[in-house]
Amino acid sequence: MFKTHTSKSGLHPRNKHRNNYDFKQLIVSCPDLAKYVLINKYDNESIDFFNPNAVKVLNKALLKHFYSINNWDIPHNFLTPPIPGRADYIHNIADLLAGSNNDKIPKGNKIKCLDIGVGANCIYPIIGNIEYGWMFIGSDIDEDAINAAASIIEQNKPLVANIELRLQQNRNDIFNGVINRDEFIDVTICNPPFHASAAEARKGTIRKISNLKKKTVSKPVLNFGGQNNELWCKGGEKQFVKEMIFQSKSFSKSCLWFTTLISKESNLVGVYKLLQKVAAADVKTIPMSQGNKSSRIVAWTYFGKKEQSKWAKRKWL
Repeated sequence: MFKTHTSKSGLHPRNKHRNNYDFKQLIVSCPDLAKYVLINKYDNESIDFFNPNAVKVLNKALLKHFYSINNWDIPHNFLTPPIPGRADYIHNIADLLAGSNNDKIPKGNKIKCLDIGVGANCIYPIIGNIEYGWMFIGSDIDEDAINAAASIIEQNKPLVANIELRLQQNRNDIFNGVINRDEFIDVTICNPPFHASAAEARKGTIRKISNLKKKTVSKPVLNFGGQNNELWCKGGEKQFVKEMIFQSKSFSKSCLWFTTLISKESNLVGVYKLLQKVAAADVKTIPMSQGNKSSRIVAWTYFGKKEQSKWAKRKWL
């Protein structure tokens, strides 16, 4: 007899992953998961989250069971993101858009989203399209990531007409070269690289795993994988978001809302100053939490309330 799983109350109310994983149901959807399920010290079914293969198969099961994605896989060493957290971002963005639409969540293919750094996993577009029917553009600087994401889309017919991938040719550009002339985007989302260097990323991983295992680890295995550009960039999260804010000004009339995750709370002061400098008309900070991890979405727009309402009426109705 296993103990009852508790709910993850920190997640968004519409998040399908608020309850702990029901492995019996997940195994029905994805039988390959069975060999990775074990009984943890709390007498609950779980997997070894330090095993990258187990984490990837768990994602396959979650995507099939909750989102009817029958074919999902990523190449070795690419990021395998925690799906509950990705779903939380999407649901919070739905609420953000509702705020520009008389508190009604806009649904369907009139809504166009840009995922900056879609990665090989294509998770944000999958969840956003399945949950709300939104159209997505997924951009990335890594051609291999784009090809892997394209393979996922091609193998799942419902996604084919709803997700478009675009390779960012210039690593210094975020929006230019991706957003076409006379194209209008309702919201951009981004999970920016966290670390400032490969060495910093490695140290961070060693520290995290050592804390979790309560012993020193010298050679970490990334349970969620991750390529260089997924985990770090020059200047880390702080510099990446700085560039995003400055570059967003040039697309102030092309996009209703710009958003990004901010993992380091200490970066918020600088972010707010930059948003004031570029004269953002409205700025929102949306807290998120999953387990012991706290994060937040920072969203900004160059449209005032009346302009936001006009955008919604013109584009979404």
